[in-house]
Amino acid sequence: MPLDAATIEPVKRVPSGFIPLSRRRRVTDKTVRVLVIASLLIAFVPLVWLIVTLVARGLGPILDINWWTQPEPGANGGAANAIVGTLIQTALAAVMAVPIGIFVAIYLVEYANRDSWFPKLTTFMVDILSGVPSIVAALFVYAVWRTTLGLPRSGFVVSIALVLLMLPLVIRATEEMLKIVPQDLREASYALGVPKWKTIMRIVLPTALSGIVTGVMLAIARVMGESAPVLILVGATRAMNWNPFEGNQQSLPLMMWTQYNNGTDAFDKVWGAALTLVILVAIIYFGAKLISRLFAPKSF
Repeated sequence: MPLDAATIEPVKRVPSGFIPLSRRRRVTDKTVRVLVIASLLIAFVPLVWLIVTLVARGLGPILDINWWTQPEPGANGGAANAIVGTLIQTALAAVMAVPIGIFVAIYLVEYANRDSWFPKLTTFMVDILSGVPSIVAALFVYAVWRTTLGLPRSGFVVSIALVLLMLPLVIRATEEMLKIVPQDLREASYALGVPKWKTIMRIVLPTALSGIVTGVMLAIARVMGESAPVLILVGATRAMNWNPFEGNQQSLPLMMWTQYNNGTDAFDKVWGAALTLVILVAIIYFGAKLISRLFAPKSF
């Protein structure tokens, strides 16, 4: 018996190679998506709470012009001495740690033979150093600087301890960025007769500059808020000290500790110093990202 065309169910056409998702797979996909979004929201809650609390409690002191221009002494004193001390100590640490970290990363990626013992030992020591607490680095520097050499405490000694904390971050960030630079760029440069050192300076490093700057800024952000080195290696002072090689030198973490010990009347200055520290880190970070973008290789 011939079939009527109207009684034949239309055949659903699917694209070639397309396999429809089963109900179980669709449910699993939506469940995982909900869990990921929920985890993101849960992670944002303490972050937003911290930022709101920090701004609400610390905005009052920093809106006063004296906070940025005057040192601590007096009822209307500011935090200029602590800001100057923090910037000087961090700048000295960065001047020492960044070149050393970049050179070590260049050696590990571009020159080292991974089968030899020295690169393996260097990588192992970097891994160990990355897990060293700040108090251990401060005690080590204190034992060498004060106990063994008998030299006085100063802001420069704090910078030496901060170098130990910055180095593993700078090395790891630079190493990973150099690894993702395509090998074709190096080979093309070598084919044109460019020496290896010039290829690294003119091709490899500019290509990885953005990621290197991000790693350096993360290292700077970490050490700017360290309190253990300043508590052990330099004394607190309310006077302005521009010389990191002589005398006590205040910093924002040290200021927060001293003001906290003064009682609840000084809590506004504690929150103000914390917000100032966050603002300084943000300014340095975005400024460095802008510079790296300006000097990064342009695509045509």
